[in-house]
Amino acid sequence: MKKELTCIVCPVGCRIFVETENSGKITSITGNSCQRGVKYAEAEITNPTRIVTSTAAVENRPGVYLPVKTSAPVPKGEIFTVMEKINAARAKAPVHIGDVIIKDVFPGTDILATADID
Repeated sequence: MKKELTCIVCPVGCRIFVETENSGKITSITGNSCQRGVKYAEAEITNPTRIVTSTAAVENRPGVYLPVKTSAPVPKGEIFTVMEKINAARAKAPVHIGDVIIKDVFPGTDILATADID
């Protein structure tokens, strides 16, 4: 099976082609202009992860939402679980950039505030 990816590691945006066996084993990676593209393609095929960004309600500020993000990438298959936890969360002002809003939303990963709300 052949899959085409656009590398997002640097601004070049190489078109990378990954060939795999039916078992999922990677047999070739082409199109990359640097070794970082190979690492990106391997990770994207074997264990894709993403930084999750969203907003959380602020309990003592009706109608105000705090922008938040994960402190580290989470597996793509866990994004909906992480979002359920974010949607249920209520931050309490004052909040500052970098404050932990949810501890261990995914093992070793917290939800962090990305803005200040006084």
